[in-house]
Amino acid sequence: MRLVFAGTPEVAVPALDALIASDRHEVVAVVTRPDAPAGRGRRLVASPVAERAEEAGIEVLKPARPRDEDFLARLREIAPDCCPVVAYGALLPKAALEIPAHGWVNLHFSLLPAWRGAAPVQHAILAGDEVTGASTFQIEEGLDSGPVYGVLTEQVRPTDTSGDLLTRLAFAGSGLLAATMDGIEDGTLKAVPQPAEGVSLAPKISVEDARVDWAAPALRVDRVVRGCAPAPGAWTTFRGERLKLMSLALTPDRGDLAPGEIAVAKNSVHVGTGSHAVQLHWVQPQGKKPMQAADWARGVRISAGERLGATERA
Repeated sequence: MRLVFAGTPEVAVPALDALIASDRHEVVAVVTRPDAPAGRGRRLVASPVAERAEEAGIEVLKPARPRDEDFLARLREIAPDCCPVVAYGALLPKAALEIPAHGWVNLHFSLLPAWRGAAPVQHAILAGDEVTGASTFQIEEGLDSGPVYGVLTEQVRPTDTSGDLLTRLAFAGSGLLAATMDGIEDGTLKAVPQPAEGVSLAPKISVEDARVDWAAPALRVDRVVRGCAPAPGAWTTFRGERLKLMSLALTPDRGDLAPGEIAVAKNSVHVGTGSHAVQLHWVQPQGKKPMQAADWARGVRISAGERLGATERA
């Protein structure tokens, strides 16, 4: 089939690579988000998908809005048979959905109908799911509500961050998307409507969502830190400044600290929660580089009884 691939971030590149490597399909163009400012100089940078497509000599389309008539006209000229999608990042209008003969097929990183929305992997970790996966489905005008072609499952490991899990799903899902294209082409694969039960939503994680509540149980604190890594990054406050929490470990043998209370030993930093303490591994103070928690604690000279997230100091 003639394919137009839509995607933007690094997580979409494995799927694009799988389709480029396919001997059954031809990726004739790529649709991605416009170049965006990045880095200290805020210079415009092409998306990872755009860079990969340009390396492969594939036409790249960067519409400001997918409903722009110039973009729709070019898509009609290309006349794709199908448009596979991975994390494109913009809503597709009906006019675009109707152009390819087999529609637009999305690779979504959850077991639909669970976790419909922008942040399925983060929400799976926040919710404590033990198993998640990926689904390919036909895009329609509803939010991730179209009929499903195929699924795969993936265990959520106890130490997984959202970045770890998303990376595994991106590579496993690339094979699922390629197989879905094969099945659509030869007519052996039919989309099945999603069940009405089991729907859950996964909106984008905000910076405020990533703030750690030290009165919550340690298991919840751990999930917030892992689920928000690498972005937007879990955080708290110390002496009125933001402190990013990059990694920690559960330490159920220690329950003598009040929520947020810091205990510093020679090579460890423990913080109390609503249940038992956690041990901080890596942190990033405001305006500084990431560092080991013990090095941070020695540098700021924590006094007995000081707490993270203390409202009177925030």
